[in-house]
Order: sequence, then C-alpha cells, then structure tokens
Amino acid sequence: MARQPSGPPPPPTVQKLRIRYAKRGRLRFASHRDLARALERALRRAQVPMAFSAGFSPHPKISYIGAAPTGSASEAEYLEIGVAIRCEPEAVRVALDAALPPDVAVLAVVEAQEGTGSLADRIDTSVWRVELPGVSLAELAPAVEKFLASDVVTVAKRTKNGLKDIDARPAVASASAIEGAGCAILHMVVRQVTPAVRPDDVLAALAAVADLRPPLPPRAVREAQGRLDDSGTVADPLGPDRAARTRCQGEHATV
Repeated sequence: MARQPSGPPPPPTVQKLRIRYAKRGRLRFASHRDLARALERALRRAQVPMAFSAGFSPHPKISYIGAAPTGSASEAEYLEIGVAIRCEPEAVRVALDAALPPDVAVLAVVEAQEGTGSLADRIDTSVWRVELPGVSLAELAPAVEKFLASDVVTVAKRTKNGLKDIDARPAVASASAIEGAGCAILHMVVRQVTPAVRPDDVLAALAAVADLRPPLPPRAVREAQGRLDDSGTVADPLGPDRAARTRCQGEHATV
C-alpha cells in the first residue's frame, strides 16, 4: 500500500484570482525564479489565504504565464492563484502591492469566472516597445521595412542546448518604427511561439537583413499580452472579468 501523508487534506480551492503586475526599474534584471520567490513571500505577508496542493510537499497553487525575459521591463505580467477562502479582488491587489518591492506593482486582480477557460488560453501574443539609443528613425524605418518584406529571416538563438537557428519572421505579426525622445523606437506585436521569439531575436534579424546594429543596449518593455484577433488587436486577458467582480458572500478573508 502506498504511504499516505499524515493529517487532513488541505482545504479545497474555492476561488481563482488572476493578477496582472509590472516589473520596472532595477527589477527588470531579476530572473523569473527570483520574481516568483518574491511574489510567494509577498502573498504570505499579505495574508492571502492560499490553497495548497496535496501530498508530502504541499505548495501554493500559483500558475505563472509567459514571463518576460531577464533584462526586459514589463507592464503586463500575469499569474493565477487559487485561494481557500473567498476574497475581494481589490483588497488582494492593495495588500499584495504593499507587500512587494517598489519596482513590482500589482496593477489588477480579478476573479476567474466559470467557463472562461484558463488564463494561458487567453494569451498568445505580446506587444513590445524597444527603445534604441544611438539609432535614428532614418536608420530604423528602412530596416523594419526590409524585415517585414522578407519571407524568412534566420537568426541564431541561444537555448539551453546551445545555439539553434530559428526563423524570426513568422512570429512578428506587425512592426513599426517611430520617433522617440532622442532615439528611434521599435514597436512590434509578436506571437508567442515555440521556440520563443523575443526582442533580442528581432534585433538580430534586423542586423541580418539591414546590418542595423545599435551602438548602445536597447531598452525593451512589454506593454501588453493577450490574444491577437483578426483586426490586429491584442485583447486584455483580464478584460472580460472586470464586469464580474467578486460579490462577497459567506465567509471572506481579511486581507
């Protein structure tokens, strides 16, 4: 007979909350693992009544979705948590935001409604803004045009198994060059594919097709995530849930 954990099973998940947060400033250099640890500590400090898995090593029910690469800032990072006592989403947002470092901001918390699918099902695309210090609009615009006009743009991507050639072109749904404050800005909508095509891969593609090589490190910010529709719009994955905020019924947590 298989050995069973002692003690009663953990309380069931009674509510799922979806959270959007930003990572800014110096914390853009934090790894996803470091941010995950910071978020789990903050959930404990904020006294959010987390639901836990069963077994010998229970862990809080947290699902992370599409983390931005290390070195990139983001205004659209997402996670979903399960709680054992129903909570008011706005109270969770305020308490969790106060428990996190200043460079991590909790922007929204909504309840996941029944029948709306998983959070991962609502995200297949990222919107990126990449500032290119030392690059003018006159240099960036023709490079973007050459990239978009190409059918295939092969770049070498570093993976855990070493360098791998990938085609960066199909993942980029749209791209444009705009004038910024003292530099050109690359704005692009990128599908989340496997292997992932990230801003540095697109910059490598611009170097391949147009020899565009920024003299200074770029500054990438993920502005949005969501599902890309036929009109080219990226829908907010939390949007449909905003009209259905939790109505406090029965027992509620003090958060």
